[in-house]
Amino acid sequence: MPDAMTQPHDDDDVAVTTTTPGKIIAVHLNYRSRAAERGRTPSQPSYFLKPSSSVSSTNGVVERPAGAELLGFEGEVALIIGSPARRVDVDDAWNHVSGVTAANDLGLYDLRAADAGSNVRSKGGDGFTPLGPTVIAAEGLDPAGLRLRTWLNGELVQEDVTSELLFPFARLVADLSQLLTLEPGDVILTGTPAGASVAVPGDRLEVEVDAPDAPGAPSSGRLVTTVTQGDIPFSEVGARPRVDDAQRADAWGSRAKAGLDAPFELTPQLVERITSVSTATLSAVLRKRGHDQVSIDGLRSNRPQTQLVGRARTLRYVAAREDLFASAGGGFNAQKRAIESIAPGEVLVIEARGELHAGTVGDILALRAQVRGAVGIVTDGAVRDAVAVAALDIPTYSAAAHPAVLGRRHVPWDIDQTITCGGCAVQPGDVIVGDADGLLVIPPFLVEEVVTAAIEQEREEVFIAEMVAAGNPIETLYPMDAAWRERYREWRGDE
Repeated sequence: MPDAMTQPHDDDDVAVTTTTPGKIIAVHLNYRSRAAERGRTPSQPSYFLKPSSSVSSTNGVVERPAGAELLGFEGEVALIIGSPARRVDVDDAWNHVSGVTAANDLGLYDLRAADAGSNVRSKGGDGFTPLGPTVIAAEGLDPAGLRLRTWLNGELVQEDVTSELLFPFARLVADLSQLLTLEPGDVILTGTPAGASVAVPGDRLEVEVDAPDAPGAPSSGRLVTTVTQGDIPFSEVGARPRVDDAQRADAWGSRAKAGLDAPFELTPQLVERITSVSTATLSAVLRKRGHDQVSIDGLRSNRPQTQLVGRARTLRYVAAREDLFASAGGGFNAQKRAIESIAPGEVLVIEARGELHAGTVGDILALRAQVRGAVGIVTDGAVRDAVAVAALDIPTYSAAAHPAVLGRRHVPWDIDQTITCGGCAVQPGDVIVGDADGLLVIPPFLVEEVVTAAIEQEREEVFIAEMVAAGNPIETLYPMDAAWRERYREWRGDE
């Protein structure tokens, strides 16, 4: 935090100067609106520590690490301690605060399970505590008369006032001072109101604290932070990111905001955007986000000129055994049930264990899938009637061709379960994308973000290719350094 982060709030105030804090103490839950949102109201304040190395200033960037999904933001009022406080009374506590400013308490929900409440890694990353840009002097300021606002990409998403705190500022200072000495420059993050949510790469976050009813309406100014995407995944030396739907709902603020109550829809417009980029670009973007195990390997398309985009419908075969085939292989078996229930826009994905010595689907059933609206078939086994299947309108990806019926090696076992195809896990509803280079599996929650990034990456590559064709060397151009990126912005027409 810069030394010159100051702002007096009337003519008699002395400018407040702050330096990197010795310690940062954050309150877990402190606004009535947030307590209502969380469904619990604490009777006493509770706290956690953030390292001083997490501090950054306005107009900085914060990285969402590769493999992480849920970077949460929380606009807060930060108290800056001006004089030592040890065992101070509530009535005297505010006198030990030199000023207030805006803060953004950033953190990764993906690491909360590993932290078990300590928040060391989930809240302590570099840049996870932006502060500033200026400090409002505390002297003469009504601590219950502040307003806190947060914007996400220009949209106001948080707004509350400090008269709605569960635990007023003075109480926090007095409580903490019972056991530890608060020293000049220490920072207390005083909690976030309702509306805290998740930011993704490219988002712009702004937080402001002001006192609209005080003389001169002093303000901290807007604390601006831009989210970027990291490209270095977590190693095995510590806990890796892990999320589930409960964490997603908690991070976004509700199941609806997390997209858990509304089904994901692969609209024609989204399909068009996906087909505008290659699987090579999509793969690179997914890898930057820590998703490197998303390719279905070892398969080739019988229509490589046709792109494939659809939702996965899964079918699993188990190894042939006479008694199992007798009970599950005949009649209206799992294979036929999958074909007869496939919906328009779906891709039939078959787990055949990489077994190449029997067919997994032939021309009649492939034609039936096409008539029902399937957009493709994917199998890590073999295809029968390969020429007839290749003549269909929909592409089929397979590992081989073989004339034998499936009963030679397979028993159709179940449908609509998580399967492994070509070494990749596939869940029903996953988005399957294929072209001449191969096949990718994209979890639905990542599709919009990944496609947006892929379109931008291909745009950058068009520029780089033009510059290379014009005779420029690739050093500093691929990847682009700051100078080339500025030229790219000019080429793109950015203001």
